[in-house]
Amino acid sequence: MAKYMLLIYGDAEQWESMTPEQGAAHDAAHVAFRDSAGVQIIGGHELVSSPVATSLRADAAGDVMLTDGPFLETKEALGGYYLLEADDLDQVVKLASLLPEVRAGHSGVEIRPVLEHE
Repeated sequence: MAKYMLLIYGDAEQWESMTPEQGAAHDAAHVAFRDSAGVQIIGGHELVSSPVATSLRADAAGDVMLTDGPFLETKEALGGYYLLEADDLDQVVKLASLLPEVRAGHSGVEIRPVLEHE
């Protein structure tokens, strides 16, 4: 089986402004996804909002500099991820289509195969 990372991107302000009812529906959709994927999920977490991120980058001299905030300046930030094992991409696409972020106007899901190094 291959491993795939599902990267959930979206607008943090939109996620944080959900009503309690919208948040409950969102959480229920993730429970439904996890129930459908079952043992294929081998990892995953929701991330704290991107403005609290700390980014590292080295300058030309190799000195590491820290900056507050996400690495990239973008409205859509990484909000969470799942790591799945699946037979093929078609199986992952079918499961990922259950995630609520696929249908929200401000978010989406990126699927990336994982390279395994031995």
